[in-house]
Amino acid sequence: MLRRVWAKRGERPLVVVEPRYQWRWLYGFVQPQTGRTHFALHSKVNTDTFNQVLGQFAAAVGAGPYHRIVLMVDGAGWHRSKGLVVPEGLHLVAMPAYSPELQPAERLWPLSNESVANRHFATLADLEAAQQARCQALGQMVEVVRSYTLFDWWPRIAK
Repeated sequence: MLRRVWAKRGERPLVVVEPRYQWRWLYGFVQPQTGRTHFALHSKVNTDTFNQVLGQFAAAVGAGPYHRIVLMVDGAGWHRSKGLVVPEGLHLVAMPAYSPELQPAERLWPLSNESVANRHFATLADLEAAQQARCQALGQMVEVVRSYTLFDWWPRIAK
């Protein structure tokens, strides 16, 4: 396969590329006021996987009949699928269309990408290890996470 690349004016170099892709998807949850995060790394992004991730998240935060969690989600198909199973205690609230700037979790991605940006990983396992280490580190960096995700208009929880 041939692909164009940037070059000096007047030059037309072509570079042979061999596209090979393997994917991992990072699911992220944040409580903006406390800076607490929860991450899950999976090989798929679909309704079944999202159901599994929601179940893990609900268990991790203790959601249930006496501990309710409101979770903002965007319009992704797996967030509104008929096959979606929302655990007891979780309440999904859909954001307005095309408004990622309103979603605090969107601000997690630049923080989570710092460990993998502009790096080459020989294997997918190496990439996963770096990403997991970064997510664990972010779990300890609550003030940094708060500074990225706690909008001035975000509702505050009484302490």
